[in-house]
Amino acid sequence: MASRISFSQYRLEAEIDRCRAECHWEKIQNLVKQLSPKVSENDDFGNLLLAEALLEQCLKENMGKLRAFTPLEERNEPKMMGAKKHLSTILNRGKLQHNLMTEAILTLAKLHFVEGSYRDALSMYARAGMDDLSLEEEPLYKKRLLAEACVIKGLSLERQTSSVTSRVRLFEREAEVLSCYEKAGDIALVYLQEVERLVSNTHSRVLKGQVAVQEMELTYFLEAALQSAFVAYFKRGNIVKGMNRIRGTLRVVETRATQNFRVTIAKQLVEVLLRSLSENSYWSPLSDPPADLLGIMDDGPLSGKGLALPKGPQLYQGEGLFCPQDIVEEALLLLSIAESMANPDAVISRSPEQGDDRSISFQNTSALYDLLSITMARRGQYRMLSECLERAMKFAFDEFHLWRQLALSLVACGNV
Repeated sequence: MASRISFSQYRLEAEIDRCRAECHWEKIQNLVKQLSPKVSENDDFGNLLLAEALLEQCLKENMGKLRAFTPLEERNEPKMMGAKKHLSTILNRGKLQHNLMTEAILTLAKLHFVEGSYRDALSMYARAGMDDLSLEEEPLYKKRLLAEACVIKGLSLERQTSSVTSRVRLFEREAEVLSCYEKAGDIALVYLQEVERLVSNTHSRVLKGQVAVQEMELTYFLEAALQSAFVAYFKRGNIVKGMNRIRGTLRVVETRATQNFRVTIAKQLVEVLLRSLSENSYWSPLSDPPADLLGIMDDGPLSGKGLALPKGPQLYQGEGLFCPQDIVEEALLLLSIAESMANPDAVISRSPEQGDDRSISFQNTSALYDLLSITMARRGQYRMLSECLERAMKFAFDEFHLWRQLALSLVACGNV
């Protein structure tokens, strides 16, 4: 980082590192003004911080376009234009320390990706030497940068128009894409657990009466890092690796930032269990899949080069933990956990300004209860189903579908 010229400057830079880790971009813009620009490197360091903050604010404002895979146009996005100007100046001057120059290159690669310049993004990653980067003894925000870099590199490889015709080269490209997604997911999980501890420690130091510390939300690229691996496996028809990836993610000790994401992937895993597996082909989360299924779906080894984590994310462990032994058991376990997490967050307000949020909330919870109905009906657990549906009534006002489901479950269990 920039030169340490005083204790106050040291504390300022530590605060900047913390804000970068927690994605507090508005605060960073204010902190940059307090940096001591006594040497040219400090000017470039401040420009790097401003560029990152401007780009992240632009991405947050354009989440809808990112989810729709719509490239952002620089002429319509002044914040992105400002970020690109800062980053171009930094790279042209070449005065920053090597590690900070790498951060500037990774940030510019992200900018190229969101404007649809996938070849330029890949060129930046090659320039940064991603295969030689290390996560050891790096600040926390660097894990976020590298998790995002891995998933963006994989997405760029997938979306870039390729003229490769060799089957061997295509296989190598596929393996590199999947390897990027796997690494991105692992790094993102570790990063989110570490930032959760950082936020919790900050909360514990907040005195009574002070403004509460802002909790972190998943960015578009962090969410992509968490889900791109299993989405890619399912897209390629590899149910085994896709299921194992979701199961592995759900075994990781959760963070507040990933609660909604965990509900979503739990429902996705239930849909795969109910639609794509028979009882004979099922394998429990702690056992190996059937040999015939594994043989059909094996894509071969992934590329092993590049970033490696010193240690993986923390998992739920201990004696006496329940492990499902069939499809219905696992589906019910997943749905019960998802329901307990989704119910408290359901939007029940009838105010017009919350209409969109209420509609999205109802769609998500309605899909969850549909899956519960299908799963519990397999075991004839209608009484338990009616109890679950009764809990849904608090947000089912004027919603015929859930009321009908409740009525049918009450009839089935003999309560009507």
